[in-house]
Amino acid sequence: QFVESGGGLVQPGGSLRLSCTASGFFTDVNAISWFRQAPGKEREGVSCISGMDSYTYYADSVKGRFTISKDNAENTVYLQINSLKPEDTAVYFCAINLTRRRCVGPLLDYEYVYWGQGTQVAVSA
Repeated sequence: QFVESGGGLVQPGGSLRLSCTASGFFTDVNAISWFRQAPGKEREGVSCISGMDSYTYYADSVKGRFTISKDNAENTVYLQINSLKPEDTAVYFCAINLTRRRCVGPLLDYEYVYWGQGTQVAVSA
């Protein structure tokens, strides 16, 4: 399972660091991704980090503002979000792709079987 944390209410332009801690899986094996789902919208894959070599992928909508990283010793994947915008408001989930060790974009949510419960990010003045 995965446990996400780090969400909250921030003002536009602010930053957050989301954490995703895995149990029962290892971050140095399979690709792990962050998805987000805003109210009334489809789930969107925003970033991925490969298990085998830490290769990263970002959706165009977040490039330059989001940074994914991991600590294999802690079995934790992080998502640093800078320059937050109101349109970043969503529930953020992490998930593991058991069929891929390296990230391939675009991120397809049906390839991910195990998901965390999500952490809410709200961006508002």
